[in-house]
Amino acid sequence: MYASRSTQFIVGIFAILGIAALIILALSLGKIPILPQPGYTLYANFDNSSGLKPGDAVDIAGVKVGKVTSINYENFRSHVAMFIDQGVEVDKDAIAGIKTEGLLGNRFVSIALGPSDKMLANHDTIVQTESSFILEDAIGQLINNIGSGGGGGGKDADKTEKASGSCPCGAQSDQIGQPPGASNPSAVPHKAR
Repeated sequence: MYASRSTQFIVGIFAILGIAALIILALSLGKIPILPQPGYTLYANFDNSSGLKPGDAVDIAGVKVGKVTSINYENFRSHVAMFIDQGVEVDKDAIAGIKTEGLLGNRFVSIALGPSDKMLANHDTIVQTESSFILEDAIGQLINNIGSGGGGGGKDADKTEKASGSCPCGAQSDQIGQPPGASNPSAVPHKAR
């Protein structure tokens, strides 16, 4: 009734292979490399890196060329470290910007190459950066502009016209409602609203 040593050995080998396969599957699904990939590290400093996190993609011309490895607060700015794949060259005039996939998608760092012939080396910093666009801030500014009368139209514009004594056609308040040429012979006729 007991299994022979050879059967136990074969079952043990299959169990070890099964566990190894599960570990490899878990690492590949978690996008964790089994062996370190060759490449180099670049840095960029942003005023705002909101929504960006370690593991997010770094791309050039829409092609993934690396990933964000860390984000730290340094010298009143967000210091972002990026791992760039081997064989990808980034010049000294490159611009790093934080972009969004779609309207509300994931953030990523997009690098726009510049005209320089000098390339960045390991641990160099991309000097020119564009911080992330924050939808909440833009909506807040829009609401503040509209609320403070900076919207450029609506009821506030009508009040401004009446207060200044003119209308969009250029007629003065003393000319509105008068027959053409009554007080100013060169005045353009104006229809009262």
